[in-house]
Amino acid sequence: MSRRVAIAIPAYQAGPYLGAVVRRCLDQVGRLEAIERVLVIDDGSSDDTSEAARRLGCEVVRHEHNRGKGAALRTAFEVLFAAGQPYDAVITVDADGQHLPEEIPKLLAAWTPQIDLVLGTRDHLFEGMSRVRRLSNRLSSRAISLAAGAPISDVQTGFRLYTRQLVSQVPMHGERFAAESAIVVRAARRGFGIASTPVELGFADGRHTSHYRPWLDSLRIARAVIAARFVTGSAVAGGSG
Repeated sequence: MSRRVAIAIPAYQAGPYLGAVVRRCLDQVGRLEAIERVLVIDDGSSDDTSEAARRLGCEVVRHEHNRGKGAALRTAFEVLFAAGQPYDAVITVDADGQHLPEEIPKLLAAWTPQIDLVLGTRDHLFEGMSRVRRLSNRLSSRAISLAAGAPISDVQTGFRLYTRQLVSQVPMHGERFAAESAIVVRAARRGFGIASTPVELGFADGRHTSHYRPWLDSLRIARAVIAARFVTGSAVAGGSG
């Protein structure tokens, strides 16, 4: 059975490096049979983020004001999983060049009928990160694994595959980075299948290009994960796995 997939790139102040990411994602449309569309969500940038994507012929949806990564991803899902859209899954790729579009086949290979969320994990590369980011990634992944009731080695990765089934039943809540962690917890506790696959990166430590703030955003993630844990309770019904 053929599968139809779109790529979503949430972007904020990404003008200097977004063009290369978009170009490489568009290349996958021709190379990979499943990949059919690339969408950039400009989250209220004041630079030429939107123009950098449009110059390459890429579709752009723009927020008038910066709302956060969670809001950008929610907009992507609303567009790509809308009624009448044919896509079975959306792959998310960060705009700063850390994720390599050429690694997308690894996400597709890990996607089976029992899996609704695939995480492109980086824990084998944590030693190449700064001490603060390495510690933040490891601690948050351990804490979220406990909350989710399943081992997850790299919960902060933004290189993911989400199925339509998952997003329709476990919508993404929250505006900022914490939304990505919370949806993992809710998905796991509702019985959806989650797979992890190691991927290579353009660069291991993205602190110079990322808008993620290790301590502040880690606290926000902890709060969101606790809320997700108790909202979902011990429910396991509703997943496709």
